[in-house]
Amino acid sequence: MLVVGAGPAGIFAALELVRHNGLSVGLVERGPDIGRRACPARKTGVCSGCEPCDITCGWGGAGAFSDGKLTLTTEVGGWLDNFVPKERLRELIEYVDGIWCEYGATSEVHGGGKKADKIRRQALLHGMTLVAAPVRHMGTERSYDILTRMREELEERVTVRTGVMVERILTEKHAGESELRATGVLLADGTRLEAEAVIVAPGREGASWLVDECKRLRIKLRTNPVDIGVRVETPAAIMEPLTDALYESKLIYYTPSFDDPVRTFCMNPYGEVSLENYGDVVTVNGHSYAAAKTDKTNFALLVSTDFTEPFDDPIAYGKSIARLANLLGEDIIVQRLGDLQQGHRSTMERIRRGTVQPTLKGATAGDLAFVLPYRHLRDILEMLEVMDNLAPGVNGRDTLLYGVEVKFYSARPELDAGLQTPVRNLYAVGDGAGITRGLVQASAAGVIAARSILNGSGMKDGA
Repeated sequence: MLVVGAGPAGIFAALELVRHNGLSVGLVERGPDIGRRACPARKTGVCSGCEPCDITCGWGGAGAFSDGKLTLTTEVGGWLDNFVPKERLRELIEYVDGIWCEYGATSEVHGGGKKADKIRRQALLHGMTLVAAPVRHMGTERSYDILTRMREELEERVTVRTGVMVERILTEKHAGESELRATGVLLADGTRLEAEAVIVAPGREGASWLVDECKRLRIKLRTNPVDIGVRVETPAAIMEPLTDALYESKLIYYTPSFDDPVRTFCMNPYGEVSLENYGDVVTVNGHSYAAAKTDKTNFALLVSTDFTEPFDDPIAYGKSIARLANLLGEDIIVQRLGDLQQGHRSTMERIRRGTVQPTLKGATAGDLAFVLPYRHLRDILEMLEVMDNLAPGVNGRDTLLYGVEVKFYSARPELDAGLQTPVRNLYAVGDGAGITRGLVQASAAGVIAARSILNGSGMKDGA
């Protein structure tokens, strides 16, 4: 058995597979092993253009340097309920959460209770929907340690190759058969790795590669909404009415101007803004530590857009906007909200006079109006206005907006209930396959595919 990609989906697939005694499992990862991942931008705030990116590639995937939030609900974090019943998904979430805890995740769970109910009612009064979900926050440093323990656990049970680029998926068609079947992969150096089944878990950084492979293999693709927006940074005190009760508040709002859904995503109380590199573009993200805390909170505001025919390449659309920000801002642009509202660019001097100082070093003061489409800007501004009713001050002059943030999980291959593609013995899982967008459901997707392989067809009984 072969797993391509060592993010949470690939790791959990490997963990599940090795529990079957005598099964030979290999795992290949484009980036470095976890002990060799060291992003210079985490200290300088300036992307050095490492190839591949140490933030998004390597053992642990982007999760190794995320803030490590385990969102324990079926309502957010992906679309696995399109493949398994919700009750079954709840069991899988409980199962993978238990594994994260086994390797060191904190026992503390945030969210729920009367405070959450009160915030939900307040949100409804202002046209927002709150998805209040239990959240287990591991923290960036703890997440890294947990993924290291998983790597050590698999050391002698899985053949792991890091720093290895998969060029394409190998297939064959037996005589008298109409369907293709996966037989392994071809590496960039010409090495052929054979396997009875292949699970591809390329992560968001590898989404474009998976799309190209699906087109080559004539696997139908479904276009997901593309999520484009900004990362917002405010004093932590402003967001405490939400973060103290929920840790992460997932708010959804349909804007009056365009009726577009805008949502909060990846909220990091007392955290830092960070960078992500997707090869030819740099985007913004955020994280927070379990121990070290700042006096800021950051979160994403993302506008979800569904494209219809004839356009079918939302990944290219998102990258084109990120590329424009990189061109104008030498990677990431930061702007005061008040400057954006008044129609002029920010300067570092104006930002320094404000009450919010950027935690991302190296961001360029500029004007996001030259980058984001008017529709996206209008949606974001309207969302901040209405959020101010729940967290007074978030719509203030000195709030910082970083751009752009893009989530590359916008194409989904045709998959069955076991996450197998129409190419027999080829499975696709995780964010890069367009079916998840978070640690928990990505982990669960890996388990689903592994169990499907172990059973030959269908799902294994029990969680």
